[in-house]
Amino acid sequence: MSETSSSELSSVQRIDAQNAQRVRWRNGLGWTKEIHVESGVGNEAWIWRLSIAEIEQAAAFSKFEGVERELMLRTGDGLTLRFDDGQVSDLQPPHARLRFSGERALQGEPAGPGVSALNLMWRPDRVEASTWHRPLVGTMVVFVDPGDCWLVHVLAGHARLVAGDTRALERGDTLVLRAPDGRFRYVLDGGGEVVLTRFQPVALSPIRSPDLQV
Repeated sequence: MSETSSSELSSVQRIDAQNAQRVRWRNGLGWTKEIHVESGVGNEAWIWRLSIAEIEQAAAFSKFEGVERELMLRTGDGLTLRFDDGQVSDLQPPHARLRFSGERALQGEPAGPGVSALNLMWRPDRVEASTWHRPLVGTMVVFVDPGDCWLVHVLAGHARLVAGDTRALERGDTLVLRAPDGRFRYVLDGGGEVVLTRFQPVALSPIRSPDLQV
């Protein structure tokens, strides 16, 4: 097991916040900044997707059949999610979150201007997804197993890889981490808050506790 070096940079994908593509919601009622879409093979639909939804006014959310979602409040004074089946969930500052089926009909109601949410979607027949919201104070170690994929999204402050691409990651920047050869250790340091997501193929063993050292 070794740390990152310049020779393994192909296993690290860096996505700067300013490079996120701004696209319309599927239903045309809002906008989202698309951070990354993990494509399937050939004509297969995408496997998972990370974006930042901008909720400027009360609007119905798009429906996604066969997809699981997790929304985390990113900015603003809050977001109320009203599901057609009667459930009401309030995402309060600073970073409340909710996981739900993408096929459920709902409306989002922002509590004032400047509301945005980190929007994670994945196909549960292809991958298991686990997320953690963690403070970053000093050093954090992320262990990536073969076949797994990890996301590190900087929610506040800054971070950097200790080896390899050591350019500072600022708020809104994201790393996609994979294992180049066997189990691999990535070392991060910095100060702030990060959201970590692990995607594990469903054919592999069940998700274990997070392999993080803080």
